[in-house]
Amino acid sequence: QVHLVESGGGSVQAGGSLRLSCKADEYFLSTNCMAWFRQAPGKEREGVAAIYTAGTLTYYADSVKGRFAITQDNAENTVYLHMNSLKPEDSAMYYCAASSFRCRPGAWYEEHEYTAWGQGTQVSVSS
Repeated sequence: QVHLVESGGGSVQAGGSLRLSCKADEYFLSTNCMAWFRQAPGKEREGVAAIYTAGTLTYYADSVKGRFAITQDNAENTVYLHMNSLKPEDSAMYYCAASSFRCRPGAWYEEHEYTAWGQGTQVSVSS
């Protein structure tokens, strides 16, 4: 099972930017779906963005479209989440997730699609 490690979280003011990184270990597969989820206190975990790492397909939650971008660097076995124009409601623990299957357009945001998870990195946005 792939091992994932997130980094890059922190505290920023509203309107600021952060870049999260998710590095996979040597068993990272080139044909799979990688995603970012987030969970705020008292709320359910929600899918934020996903990328099919063998191609260019990306998926985003409506709440982050136009502000966040998910990219990959296969040479580094790393997926990034570029977060711009951050809002206080973006504050949450962010988790990286991996699936050995392609992203499914109608299901990429479902937790059960993924079999590997990172430990999470905290993002706090102040107003």
